[in-house]
Amino acid sequence: MKAEFTAIIDEAPEGGYWAICPEIPGANGQGETKEEAKESLRDAVALILEDRLEDGLRGLASGVVRETISVE
Repeated sequence: MKAEFTAIIDEAPEGGYWAICPEIPGANGQGETKEEAKESLRDAVALILEDRLEDGLRGLASGVVRETISVE
């Protein structure tokens, strides 16, 4: 699955950079460089979405249909 999200990146007062994703509450990252902060944020977004998927599937009946949709 490929999706695009917004990364807000700013310099951290103590040095390096921090990043947040406004579409995914709680997703944040940090790094010594902008690229490291983006990678850290990318990992956080992936973990949060994976957790939400597992949460949403928990307890569903065995006969449900599971398909993929695309959003543009």
